[in-house]
Amino acid sequence: MFNQPINQLRKKLGKYFIPLILFVFGLILFLTLFSSVKQKGVNYQEGQVATESVRANKTIENTTETKQRRKLAAEAVTPEYTYQADTADTQHDRISQLIDLIVKTNNEIDKSYQDKVADADSGEVISQPTVDERVAAVKKSFETLDQDTVNFYQQLPNDFYSDAVQLSSSQLEAVKTESLALIDEQMEKRIRETDLSDDKQLALDKIDMTNHTEVQVQVIRYLIEDGIVINDVLNETRTAELKRQARQSVQPVMIYQGEVVVREGSQIDATALNKLDLLGMTNSTGSIFPLVAMICAVLLQLLLLYFYSHQIEGNFQRVRFILFYAASLSVGILLMKFLQIFQSSNTSTLSLFFPAAFVPLILTVFVNRRAGALAAVFQTIFALFVFYSAIGTNNLTIILMSYLFAGTLAIMVKQKRIADQAKQALLWVVLFPVLWTIVLNIYQGLSAFDSRTWTTLISSFAGSMFSILLGMGLQPYIELLVTDSSVITLNELSNPNNPLLKRLLEEAPGTYHHSMMVANLSANAVAEIGGRSLLTRVACYYHDIGKIRHANFFVENLPPGAENPHNFLLPEDSKQIIFGHVTEGAEILEEYKMPQMVIDICWQHHGTTLMKYFYVKAKERNPEITEADFRYPGPKPQTREAGVVNIADSCEAAVRAMDQPSFDKIKIFVHDLIEERISDGQLDESGLTLQEIRIVEKSLVSSLSSTFHSRIKYPKMKSEAEKMKEEQGAE
Repeated sequence: MFNQPINQLRKKLGKYFIPLILFVFGLILFLTLFSSVKQKGVNYQEGQVATESVRANKTIENTTETKQRRKLAAEAVTPEYTYQADTADTQHDRISQLIDLIVKTNNEIDKSYQDKVADADSGEVISQPTVDERVAAVKKSFETLDQDTVNFYQQLPNDFYSDAVQLSSSQLEAVKTESLALIDEQMEKRIRETDLSDDKQLALDKIDMTNHTEVQVQVIRYLIEDGIVINDVLNETRTAELKRQARQSVQPVMIYQGEVVVREGSQIDATALNKLDLLGMTNSTGSIFPLVAMICAVLLQLLLLYFYSHQIEGNFQRVRFILFYAASLSVGILLMKFLQIFQSSNTSTLSLFFPAAFVPLILTVFVNRRAGALAAVFQTIFALFVFYSAIGTNNLTIILMSYLFAGTLAIMVKQKRIADQAKQALLWVVLFPVLWTIVLNIYQGLSAFDSRTWTTLISSFAGSMFSILLGMGLQPYIELLVTDSSVITLNELSNPNNPLLKRLLEEAPGTYHHSMMVANLSANAVAEIGGRSLLTRVACYYHDIGKIRHANFFVENLPPGAENPHNFLLPEDSKQIIFGHVTEGAEILEEYKMPQMVIDICWQHHGTTLMKYFYVKAKERNPEITEADFRYPGPKPQTREAGVVNIADSCEAAVRAMDQPSFDKIKIFVHDLIEERISDGQLDESGLTLQEIRIVEKSLVSSLSSTFHSRIKYPKMKSEAEKMKEEQGAE
């Protein structure tokens, strides 16, 4: 409704239009918030009785108490230890490898001895390998190992090696299994230096419960003594860093803005007076900081709005966004201010009746989620100034957190009609914000039996319901203001008594019935893929409106038995008449100020398809004719809805002209036509996915089969006209 006046005003004011909008928006915000942050002068003296509660006008630090708290925080830091989780695996692997080396070395020595005995001459005595030789051979094998592993093996006493080499392979395997089990059990824990001896003793105590020989037990003891090591080491550097962080993490002890310094009816003592003096409030005309902060917040809003608007393509779209955003948020802030005026200490929850989700919700639906998020944030920021008198109270915390939470969740809804997603909208806009209010009540320690708890919950629920009811109730009227394709407008255009539809019925009845059929087919298919069904239906009603200029040149409008007038025309002349119904139709729709989407579908419902019948006839007369001369002007379908209409229009016309249509014939025809449109590139720019195309195909086949399987064709046409309809896939 306002698109045309806005566009005219934009062209008239030129580059000053957007700054003017921002100035008016900023002025509205300033005037609305000013009265809330304006402060009165004060003059306090010791012994004076406060006539009202005095709150700090700014935030200052108590440096002495801050230093003391930081010192305590550093002393309370727990020393940091570095847990070396891989130490357990390293020790396991080293011990396992050591036992394997001993077994391997023993086997090699025994084999060498057996070979010498076998090769010895009769009577020659071969001495058996000694323990020292075995130990030396084991240590010789360490030469190929890394230095850390060798150092660990060298820590083991010679008695260990002397005992170990005397064990058999099976005994060594038992030693390996038992020692690794005991070591792994302890190394799974964090072992610090103070715990090392205790953990080793725990493992050693368990050896006595095994059935091993004394030598095996002794070998296991040696392995446990050296195998269990510290894996949790004091990190002095990290501990020092943690103490430093602890000191830095302590927030300065502050007198916070809004904190009650003197309560109403209390006498101002020396302590309170000192705080007031520190705050500069003993003799003051009031702080200007809240006012300055409010002005900065308004300027920040204008700056971000201006910056974001330049990410929107098109001057008109940019202007419309700024106007819509400014108007929506202004209404929201004015309503917030209205509630603040009537709020008092006895009605502290009145602010929760504010529909905090409404503005972000409509901006999400009509613009995008980022616009909704921006409104949710600044709505909360401005609430800080609107309810400035509540600073320092728990009530302000509930207000700000409730507004921010409700506004943020409102942008989670899908960008479609709220009524069509009522269940999801109720969850995001009503249920979750109320649950958040419960969380805030719990945070404040309010009991379920406290009347304030239930008052807060009821107020929050009422505000949330107010948001969604406003969104659902006002959406059609907002659409009417900001778009040319609102539900109200589309319902009016779909009325059979619309002058243009009545004219189509009277002057081109066949086309009228064809349009109704295409509308049903297209709307059903578009609904299946989640598109704009009502808009598609209305667009189909008017997509062939251009045929009223030359109604009798389209076969569906010929009376029974009438000769096809194209039989008396050159193909080039017929082409111009057929092409004309697109261009002339768009002109008529623009003249009647139809929604842009309806005009676009009129332009795009044939895309750039080839008019086959007349092309073939022209080719017979002039071989130099090219396909480009007989293709519709286009453009190709630019939206999913236009793509569906492109397919449904040709399918309906051809199936209606089909002799004895059956389900199989219709299914094959629709499939072939869609494949032809895909291969011809007609759907490349529509945004339709292959999955959606198959859904559309199934919907069209179902609808066409149920419509035409037992119906008589209308109007009756001569065979040549039927052939033309089928081959050109037109009207």
